[in-house]
Amino acid sequence: MRRLDLRELDPSADEAPAVYSAAVPRAAVDVEHALAAVRPICDDVRRRGTQAVLDAGEKFDGVRPEQLRVPAAALSDALADLAPEIRAALEESIRRLRQTCAAELEQSLVTDVAPGATVERRIVPMQRVGLYVPGGLAPLVSTVIMNAVPAQVAGVPGIALASPPQSEFGGLPHPTILAACALLGIDEVYAAGGAQALAMFAYGASSDDGVDCRPVNLITGPGNIYVAAAKRHLQGTVSIDSEAGPTEIAIIADDTADPAFIAADLISQAEHDPMAASVLITDSEVLATAVEVEVDLQVEDAKHADRITTALDGPQSATVLVRDLDQAVDVANGYAAEHLEIQTADAGQVAARIVNAGAIFVGSHTPVSLGDYAAGSNHVLPTAGCACHSSGLSVRAFCKNMHVVTYSEAALREVGDHVVTLAEAENLPSHGAAVSIRTSR
Repeated sequence: MRRLDLRELDPSADEAPAVYSAAVPRAAVDVEHALAAVRPICDDVRRRGTQAVLDAGEKFDGVRPEQLRVPAAALSDALADLAPEIRAALEESIRRLRQTCAAELEQSLVTDVAPGATVERRIVPMQRVGLYVPGGLAPLVSTVIMNAVPAQVAGVPGIALASPPQSEFGGLPHPTILAACALLGIDEVYAAGGAQALAMFAYGASSDDGVDCRPVNLITGPGNIYVAAAKRHLQGTVSIDSEAGPTEIAIIADDTADPAFIAADLISQAEHDPMAASVLITDSEVLATAVEVEVDLQVEDAKHADRITTALDGPQSATVLVRDLDQAVDVANGYAAEHLEIQTADAGQVAARIVNAGAIFVGSHTPVSLGDYAAGSNHVLPTAGCACHSSGLSVRAFCKNMHVVTYSEAALREVGDHVVTLAEAENLPSHGAAVSIRTSR
């Protein structure tokens, strides 16, 4: 990992976010360029439906499933064949996430704004959602849980899930992904990946035999740059959670931190993807050197050493030297990492000053990997600096707010003159007339 020395930078408070955001580089991800590739795929799915999805799967995934929808028997067989220890781990992950989702689920409420006048904020679940689970470098079974559990807790009645077909498994998604679906009771699963899967969710897909997949209201889940580009292209036709890019970890650490822990955490996220970003922010050169030594030692034994090395040596990864923890906080807030660890003597106090991060992991015994699987938090998080304006996936993403307004005649008469006055002020007299026709009788 290279070093960036920001100790001489001292921007004003107003300038700091932009200065530090620019100072810590990210992986070069050109979603606009990828749009050129995904537009014709999405348009083809809109025109030809199921056959276009199957054709694209054969082209990009190297296999053509016999049918888009995974048979019920394949789901039940996958669950029956699941190793007991994996099932136990999945069940515990589900339990913890379900608990936090239930706690954050908002309730409908009614406000009495005047006698006879009420405004209800009604929480309504999305009626149908499409969950996307990647199947590229790793079978992300945990992503099934992170997408499905909040949707279920929100009360979504229609949940569909898509994951790429795998030639190794006869054109079905990875069996562990199928097992997780069965464990969660999700029976509408499709062997479809990439832009074609998202287009299937957005437009629906039919064949001569009838409708194979109905359109959804919301698409969630991470993916590669083409998935992100498809989300951008389809937004408006359907709602999306975010355009997730390569994973990121930033760690604020001082001289009390354990270099072995930090190295392991940087490596863990670099394992995702050659474009993954691993950033250490520290005021200790001694710690920085010790971490570099530990990284070299640990990468030697890593299964995906080549992938990890490419990520750690890339321009998106670095050790960032700062003057003190105050500057470290400013750098972290400017960078707005997907995952931010705090490994300092006063980790809780430092964490309290962070305003931009997808998720914060506080203390030396709270690694990002915990959040990836079983912390009870969600690992579908904003990347590429979007944590300054966006949130991670939660039960709220699967809900809508509706106002239900109820006024009696007396309540309308009490406020009617104000409505007419404001309508006249906006030169919209017919708006006022809709009230006065009721109050003048």
